[in-house]
Amino acid sequence: MGFFNIDSRGSSEHDLKKIDRQYIPRIVEAIGYLAENPFPVQSRKLKDSEASYRLRVGDYRVIYQVDQENKTVVIYHIRHRKDAYKWWRLQK
Repeated sequence: MGFFNIDSRGSSEHDLKKIDRQYIPRIVEAIGYLAENPFPVQSRKLKDSEASYRLRVGDYRVIYQVDQENKTVVIYHIRHRKDAYKWWRLQK
């Protein structure tokens, strides 16, 4: 499959600053693994979406899209599971 580039957009970097420090290394590590495999077992495709996925990392969710043509994983949000999907519902 080859390696994918990781691109942060949206509020992902800002979201990380609001997360409890003890969870950040685990989240960053999980995002790093997306470069090797953008479709790990703990990811799920978001409903009504062509290329949007969520990655479960404990109580947090990483919302991202995969651009297969350009071999890029675009990270949009990193949020607690209670808040992770609010923006997605508003997009529809």
